Amino acid sequence: MNSTLKNLINAEKKAAMLFDAIDSNKLLVAGKNEEEINKDIYNLAFEMFGIQKYWHKRIVRSGENTLMPYNENPKNLILLEDDILFIDFGPIFEDWEADFGRTYVIGEDPYKLKLKKDIELAWYDGKAYFEKNPDLTGAQLYDYCVKLASDYGWEFGGEIAGHLIGQYPHEKLEKENKSNYIHPDNCEKMLIHGSDGKIKNWILEIHFVDRNKKIGGFFEQLLS
Repeated sequence: MNSTLKNLINAEKKAAMLFDAIDSNKLLVAGKNEEEINKDIYNLAFEMFGIQKYWHKRIVRSGENTLMPYNENPKNLILLEDDILFIDFGPIFEDWEADFGRTYVIGEDPYKLKLKKDIELAWYDGKAYFEKNPDLTGAQLYDYCVKLASDYGWEFGGEIAGHLIGQYPHEKLEKENKSNYIHPDNCEKMLIHGSDGKIKNWILEIHFVDRNKKIGGFFEQLLS
């Protein structure tokens, strides 16, 4: 394992600890709005790790906002009883980026719980497909993720299915340069060397939605 990947894995382990602490500290309570939850998680991260720097905007989305992809900035909703939400944070640990996303279900709604389970299972399906196909392009992996959504009975909600990750600041993710993304227009092989001479490292994002029921779920982490 090269040093870059080792540092990225260590950063992700800390991000996972933060997300575990979100549960144990009972931060996801009906009646709080998304901005309040976002601030609570920010404060918790500072308390645990001294983190104040994030490489992308911090996202907490509940209810119908879970339909929205990253680029949207929807209205601030209140978390309801029997609700669903997802959290997408990009904390920086000692100049190494993490990007971690998880879905939470408030209550016991079986359909929402199925969505939460399916996106995690689909993420590992995507990882297995990536590992079995070393010449895979970003477009091919994106198409596979769209197919996974259909196979699981959902619609794929993301404009991308992931992106590069690295040492802060990593290669600038300019929107017009699709080679930085797991995107339908990225026809480059994913396992190629970046500008630092090392094999590129990727984040895989799974975002499934049901537009009729106005709910979505999200799961992302390091694809390694």
